[in-house]
Amino acid sequence: MHPRSPHHLRIAAHAELISLIVMLANVFTIHLKPTSSVMGPTHGCAYLFVVIATWRLKPAPAVNIAALVPGVGGLLALRLLDRGDAAVGRQT
Repeated sequence: MHPRSPHHLRIAAHAELISLIVMLANVFTIHLKPTSSVMGPTHGCAYLFVVIATWRLKPAPAVNIAALVPGVGGLLALRLLDRGDAAVGRQT
C-alpha cells in the first residue's frame, strides 16, 4: 500500500508548469513587463512549494530528485509517488 500524493502538491505542480509556460510564451512573443513581474514570483513560489512539500513526504530519493527539476519536476514527482514502487518512504 502506498500513500496517494497530497492534493496541495498536485495543485502546486500544475501551477509551476502553467506559470513556466506563460512566462516562456510572454518572453517569446510580446514580452509584457507586468506579466513577467507577476509570473516570475508565482513560478518561483510554486517551485519552492513543490520541492518542500515533496521532501516533507519523505519519499524515495528518486522522487526528491525529480522534484528538483524546474517546470516539470512536480509532475514527475507526482507520477513517481502515484506509481507506488518509488513511494516507499525512508525510515527516520
